[in-house]
Amino acid sequence: METPDKHTGSNIRPDRRPIPADQTFQNDIGPADGVPPEEDLRSADNMPPEEGFRFVGDTQPEEGFRSVDNTQPDEEFRSVDNTQPDEEFRSVDNTQPIENIPAVLNGDLPSPDSSAPKPSKFELDARRDRVVKHLLNIGIATKDQVHESWKEWVQLNQKGMRVPLWRVLALHKELDSQDVFIEASKLYAFTEAKVSVADALVFLDTHQNRFAEEAWDEMIEHFVLPVKIERDTGSGESKWIFVTPDPTRPEIHQIIQSLRLRRFEVQFTTESFMGALASESFLGRNMYLENLNESTAVDMGMTYEEEGLVDEDALEAEISRSHLINLFEGALLESVKVGASDIHIYPNPDGHIVIQFRVDGELDEWHVEDRFRPESFLAVVKDNSMNVDRFDRDIAQDGFIQRWIEGTLIRFRVSVLPIASPQQNLHAESIVIRVLDDRKVLTDLRQIGLLEDAYTRFQEAIRQPHGMVILTGPTGSGKSTTLVAALHSVVTPKVNVLTVEDPVEYLMKGVRQIKLGQKLGLEGALRAILRHDPDVVMVGEMRDRPTAELAIKLANTGHLTFSTLHTNDAPSAVSRLYKMGVEPFLIAYAINIIVAQRLMRMLCPACKAPNENPDHDFLHHIGFTDEDINGTTIYQAGRDDECRKCKGTGFKGRRAIAETMLFTPKIRSLIMSSEDLVDEDSLRAVAIEEGMTTLPDAARQLVLNGDTSVEEAIRVTGT
Repeated sequence: METPDKHTGSNIRPDRRPIPADQTFQNDIGPADGVPPEEDLRSADNMPPEEGFRFVGDTQPEEGFRSVDNTQPDEEFRSVDNTQPDEEFRSVDNTQPIENIPAVLNGDLPSPDSSAPKPSKFELDARRDRVVKHLLNIGIATKDQVHESWKEWVQLNQKGMRVPLWRVLALHKELDSQDVFIEASKLYAFTEAKVSVADALVFLDTHQNRFAEEAWDEMIEHFVLPVKIERDTGSGESKWIFVTPDPTRPEIHQIIQSLRLRRFEVQFTTESFMGALASESFLGRNMYLENLNESTAVDMGMTYEEEGLVDEDALEAEISRSHLINLFEGALLESVKVGASDIHIYPNPDGHIVIQFRVDGELDEWHVEDRFRPESFLAVVKDNSMNVDRFDRDIAQDGFIQRWIEGTLIRFRVSVLPIASPQQNLHAESIVIRVLDDRKVLTDLRQIGLLEDAYTRFQEAIRQPHGMVILTGPTGSGKSTTLVAALHSVVTPKVNVLTVEDPVEYLMKGVRQIKLGQKLGLEGALRAILRHDPDVVMVGEMRDRPTAELAIKLANTGHLTFSTLHTNDAPSAVSRLYKMGVEPFLIAYAINIIVAQRLMRMLCPACKAPNENPDHDFLHHIGFTDEDINGTTIYQAGRDDECRKCKGTGFKGRRAIAETMLFTPKIRSLIMSSEDLVDEDSLRAVAIEEGMTTLPDAARQLVLNGDTSVEEAIRVTGT
């Protein structure tokens, strides 16, 4: 019987020298000479392929890859004498546990009369985990981070979920999981893959017929893919190279073994590399769009010149064609893949359907459909939306759609409005679909991207036991996203958190989200909340005086309250509340902080380019000083059409900038002294004097940091 090497699927004959780890895999291109095809996958000693490749010591393949001393990579590490990981470490003669185990592990055994304190359970568990110990030694993780993760790990163990401590540590919000996986892979002697994305994509396309569709789906689900076949120069044998960000998982090797390959090796790579392969190869193709391109379309409806009412029978026949269904489903799928926040669908003046995606705040045209009547596609969208009637073409309607995409339930909020059209007989409607992907919900304020001073001031405000936190800005400035992240930072099992939103977009664990409807309006819900024993309340938006007064009353009666307004900056939010009719003393003493926010696009890190000749006069005009400019590299968008990261847009991702106006005694005094009008300029001057960074200043800081361009700063802040 043959047994394979520890990180590979290669076979080692007991009567022969072991094959080196880098000379392990045989090519499966064809059967060996003189071997019948059905016997091709057998080993040299005729081991049936279904038995799989065994590991050192004749263990089963599903046991996973062992370390040098035959321990499991995802188990807790055993002591030298092979005791159980959950047992106390015993002395050599297996008597009672050695008290000072840390000293034993470090090779510094104290004398029996040593008064050194006995290590805690946490210290023992941390030292037993080889990866955790390594991460602490090289400074990637701190003891506090390990301790926080250890608490979660203990809870998981109590629930019967056996997982290594280092894997829980990799999920810590302050750590980059990729750094943890890389160090773990190195520790287990996995090789880093040396292959480019372009070469890997060519390899995948060339070998896409090598495995069944179900096998590809399973590989994608577990984030492992083949990228090349290597041939050993010494033996001439070939092996398949598979890559994954976490090669220590036993299920990875089980999946590859099920492919019945003669020889393979698992190497580690980055998550971004795997993401590029998954999205750009045939595995990420949109089958609906492929069907759309393959189908032929003939306009079965009436011509645009025909007058009178829409022929419903002809329209029904056209709607039932698969071409329109493929276009609709393809648009939903593609919007999720590219990370769009909204889908816009409307007929243009020529009577053609236009589909646009909003990505990183910018609307981009995705498709123009000119082979069918616009009513046909609009009717398909409405037919697939709950609570929308496609026969009502003269009223505003709201609905929703749900689809399972990439293994996740994605919700789409649909809004339909009738619009005018130069086509006299065209019942034109505009449809906007908001993409609600819970995977994109940020639960950590750090991920919003606020500058350090704004983040510190915001944290100070939301840690107060009561008072109001107001976020303000135009539509699409990320207010709701920041509110959700702020709520997650204060939610605990010991507080009752209630939200009043219309509509509820993202479901939050541990939060009771009140659903509004025809029988329960915003004002009624706020009044009921006062009798519902809340600790923290979020009001979606203060739209009028009754809502604002009730929200402020909640803040004044001992509740921490979050809400939003639509104003351009922080001082003008005070003026808006005052003009609504809210009393100055309520404004002054109920509010903790007002945060004005914008979202700025970040330059693509892969293709951004330095501006070799910036216009200094213009930079001075928009607020940059000589000290800012001298010695600083100003970057601009690269606009590289070949860039895989940004697809030629020059930007990738967004982050928030904010001005945070804390309500200090001076600010409160200014508001209280207001008579007929709030002096916004005075409020702004005092806030800046007390440490507030304005939106233009924050934008300029990102330019100086090389994160964004001057043009983007001007677009967002107008300076």
